[in-house]
Amino acid sequence: MKREILVREAMRTKILTCSPSDTVQEVAKKMRKERVGSSVVMSKGKPVGILTESDILEKVVAEGRDASKTKVEEVMSTPLLTIDPYTAIEDAMKVMSKHNVRRLPVVEKGKLIGIITEKDLFRISPTLIEMSKEWSLIEGGIPAPSTQVSISGKCEGCGRLSTDLREVDGRFLCEDCREG
Repeated sequence: MKREILVREAMRTKILTCSPSDTVQEVAKKMRKERVGSSVVMSKGKPVGILTESDILEKVVAEGRDASKTKVEEVMSTPLLTIDPYTAIEDAMKVMSKHNVRRLPVVEKGKLIGIITEKDLFRISPTLIEMSKEWSLIEGGIPAPSTQVSISGKCEGCGRLSTDLREVDGRFLCEDCREG
């Protein structure tokens, strides 16, 4: 029996929220203060949209709009794509990829309870690989085959962007750092 890691095990429960009537400038200041890339837009206690850094850049800055006068509801991304907390992480990744989104608010019984981001998934991916190997040993008694997965991102050795990161001793390294 394969044990899957669920969204609820990796999601963040501290979520920045805002109102559709807030100004983009107000929300952008809160996003900067909290060091987050989005704010879930709430109306009558329900998530109705999301304001992301991309929304601000593409729909406000690039169009020359005044952020202090532009309401969130004018530029937020909607309809809002959400995910259930009991969904497997792998399925969450597929949803993000299919819909080209980097964040998924987590909703249970209509209530916003968390958010899972691409950054969260990238941060836990080495842990996921190790846990999968351990579960395989526990459940089957046979080691999982060692697979070399190549991914794109920032090298944990030198910090450069690479399209050929591979896991070495629990760290994702570029070709130069793997050889050096």
